[in-house]
Amino acid sequence: MARTRRLSDRYESSGVTDYESIGMASDHAGFELKQVLKERLSALDCRVVDLGPDGPGAVDYPDYGYAMARALREGRVARGVLICGSGIGISIAANRFPEVRAALVHDELGARLARQHNDANVICFGGRMIGADVALDCLRVFLETPFEGGRHCRRVDKLSNPA
Repeated sequence: MARTRRLSDRYESSGVTDYESIGMASDHAGFELKQVLKERLSALDCRVVDLGPDGPGAVDYPDYGYAMARALREGRVARGVLICGSGIGISIAANRFPEVRAALVHDELGARLARQHNDANVICFGGRMIGADVALDCLRVFLETPFEGGRHCRRVDKLSNPA
């Protein structure tokens, strides 16, 4: 695991945090935001695994949602960031796999609750729906917030093991 600094010096948090590898993928509509988030994480010495695409040319978002699921299943990444135009399609694609708990978020509260209550391991953004500063704030909260466990465990288990 890489030793990293906080995601922004303007935040007061618990200080230095250990993060495992963070996967990142997008479609063409999310490419620009992916690059911004990737640059920020890389500058903070986070281990980022870019799952594509390599440029802003048109691609199909399911391919990248599936790539994230494979990376999680294979243990190449511990958490992920997915971005498409609205965030909806890529989150649907990723959530087709039992190892993925992808949450589309638009604000810090959603990011915090996705981690605390749902043990989300992938955060999704709409590249056409959210600004870079808000996405960075959400990502910081997502990475710094632990799962509460307790009463939430039974529910989270059901997400990967439907009856």
